[in-house]
Amino acid sequence: MNSRTVLITGATSGIGAVTARMLVERGHRVAVTGRDPDRLQAFLDEAGRPEEILGIIADAGDWPATRAAVARTVEHFGGLDAAVANAGFTTRDHFAAGAVPLADGDPTLWPPMVLTNVLGPALLARAALPHLERTRGRLVFIGSVAGLKNTPGNLCSATKWAVTALAENTRLHATTVGVGVTLVAPGMTDTPFWHDGTTPPFALAAEPVARAVCLALDQPAGVDLNTLTLRPIGQPV
Repeated sequence: MNSRTVLITGATSGIGAVTARMLVERGHRVAVTGRDPDRLQAFLDEAGRPEEILGIIADAGDWPATRAAVARTVEHFGGLDAAVANAGFTTRDHFAAGAVPLADGDPTLWPPMVLTNVLGPALLARAALPHLERTRGRLVFIGSVAGLKNTPGNLCSATKWAVTALAENTRLHATTVGVGVTLVAPGMTDTPFWHDGTTPPFALAAEPVARAVCLALDQPAGVDLNTLTLRPIGQPV
């Protein structure tokens, strides 16, 4: 890639943070968002490179915050070449409830997850697409194998199915205005997504997923790389 500006939501840890650092190491400028000021500052302090990394406090599920994050990125760096809808999480009850979390879970925990996982990528697409059209840029959605394969009673899986659908219907529109759209669907990955020692021993590191994002962003003009699915060897689904 030539030097580009990339906005990544929810990038204070996990896949987003690793992707941000990887892009900066490759010579790009990156804006990262996070909801927690302390976690965002800790990431910025650890990453260094203040000239290349812009930190923005923003809730991915909030429209004014997302719109402002895109506007600030464009103002700070002079444009936007790519946006990565990475923010997402699952609620603790999905693990505590065992095989049937929808039946045994706590519905009071679910609204923020649905807003972040489903509404968040849609808001980012809405805010970023006019800028990406100008640069003929790219939009990347971080989905999941759980958005391609059903698991028993899992609402988080349903939100990732929504991301899969959103990526495809966004692609059908975005490619008519010169914007590429890629769904990156990782399998089980060792990130803070997991709770209290529930990470499977065979889980992927975040680095291969970050490299998949870079691969999508590295495609030449006129090439639309639609879906990248990564599973760790040993994942049964």
